[in-house]
Order: sequence, then C-alpha cells, then structure tokens
Amino acid sequence: MNIAFFLLPKHDVVAVTLDSTLRQTLERMEFHRYTAIPIIGEDGVYVGTVTEGDLLWYMKSSEGKVNFDTASKYLLKDVPLKVDNKSVRIDADMEDLISLAKVQNFVPVVDDMGRFIGIVRRSQIIEYCEKFVTVAPSNKK
Repeated sequence: MNIAFFLLPKHDVVAVTLDSTLRQTLERMEFHRYTAIPIIGEDGVYVGTVTEGDLLWYMKSSEGKVNFDTASKYLLKDVPLKVDNKSVRIDADMEDLISLAKVQNFVPVVDDMGRFIGIVRRSQIIEYCEKFVTVAPSNKK
C-alpha cells in the first residue's frame, strides 16, 4: 500500500514556522485543539514537531519572563523540542509508517529533498489496520 493514499496534504495541515511567535503557536494549537503541530523551515523542510509540553516547559524554565502576556515577544526557534518526531519519505513502506504511528499522533511525510508535503494521522493508520483484524466469535453462552 502506498502511503500517499493516507496523506493529508500540507495545504490542509496546521503548521508553524521557526519564526512564529509562541503566542501564534499557542493560538493555532488552541483554535484547532491540537496538542502537537509540525514546524516547517523557510525552505519548506520539515524541522520537527512542537508540543504543548515543549511550550509549557519553555515558559516554566524562563523564570517568569515568558508568560501568556509576553509570548508574542519570543520565537519558536528558541524553544527546545523534547521529542524528536521522525518523518518518513513519501516512498516509505507501511511498516515504517506503522512503527512511527505507535509513538506519534501523526507522521510527517517529506519528499526526497526533505521538504514537507503533509502528514498521515495515526487514526487513519488504525482505520486501515482495523480492516485486517478479525474478531473471533465468543464462546460464551
């Protein structure tokens, strides 16, 4: 199965750039009710995934300098990412996709030059796998 079948193209993905402010990032996440979103470099390359936890830990470690009122003064590129969410190339096989989906809410997909082209959501992978699972009838009477 080609993973392109599951691809949510980048124009439909909520993402941010490294030059986004913390406030912009928080507002996008809040508006769309996401706990993590991809970060795209200015050249279109997938940079990583920022999570609510990354933002909260950054604010906590700032010793009060960064809060919701000052979040528009700080850029996402200064926030350390705690988890390295891996991407797959568009020609990856389903096994690679499934192994990443076990630990990531979504899997970023890149072209052969590392440019971000979209994501595959874990829910789509589960739906695909569900088709192959057969439930044995219960022996209970």
